[in-house]
Amino acid sequence: MKKPTLPLIALSIVLLLTSCQETKKTSIETQQTQELVEEKVVGSILTAEEQASMTPQEIIGRLKKGNENFINNNLTQRDHSEQRRKATIGQFPKAFVLSCVDSRVPVEDVFDLGIGDIFVARVAGNIENTDIVGSMEFATAVAGSKVVIVMGHTACGAVKSTIDQVDARSLGMTSLADLMAEIEPAVIETELQGERDSKNTIYTNNVINNNAIRTVKNIREASPTLAKMEDDGKIMIVSAIYDMESGTVLFNND
Repeated sequence: MKKPTLPLIALSIVLLLTSCQETKKTSIETQQTQELVEEKVVGSILTAEEQASMTPQEIIGRLKKGNENFINNNLTQRDHSEQRRKATIGQFPKAFVLSCVDSRVPVEDVFDLGIGDIFVARVAGNIENTDIVGSMEFATAVAGSKVVIVMGHTACGAVKSTIDQVDARSLGMTSLADLMAEIEPAVIETELQGERDSKNTIYTNNVINNNAIRTVKNIREASPTLAKMEDDGKIMIVSAIYDMESGTVLFNND
């Protein structure tokens, strides 16, 4: 049997060293990639200091940026288990969103938010009532939130039923009839802008928008506390519309 020549031995050593270097390089790259992924996963929650440092205008700007993330399918990766544990200590949400109950309007996702970021109240047609206004007072005057948003949405069933004058009371749904009566003023207000027909998309969208604006007005009238905080520049109360087709939230103060 022939002994390996010196060149063959040298070549084997070079190949071995090269292989080790490539393995080490791959290991480092894998570790760096893992660390990068971990950095992108958010496990923190909003703190009292962060809440206090933001202005209402800045918060709305952040919500708009979050909505862009939602539209572009670029939602923030979150460690919900970690956020849940940290949230047991306390909560410092930056905003309160009054939305419709519609299951197609995922409020937190729409603004790319996680645990502890916002208060959310939901009622068909996103109308206010005493309990909701009281919750808004707690969220702002007690818990420090600086923005109140009334968010309507396109293709709202409660608004469409009101436009078409569905007789819920005769069907035994007196509470639903009372709720629709709260939306009716926005319908009447919009009748000057087109035919009262839920199949008229432009007209219906105008009612949806007017309903959200009227709810903001009603909130200010129902709560002197909220109205004064807004007058003092401590909070903003605004309306917005979520477009279900595009995922875009359009604020009425834009």
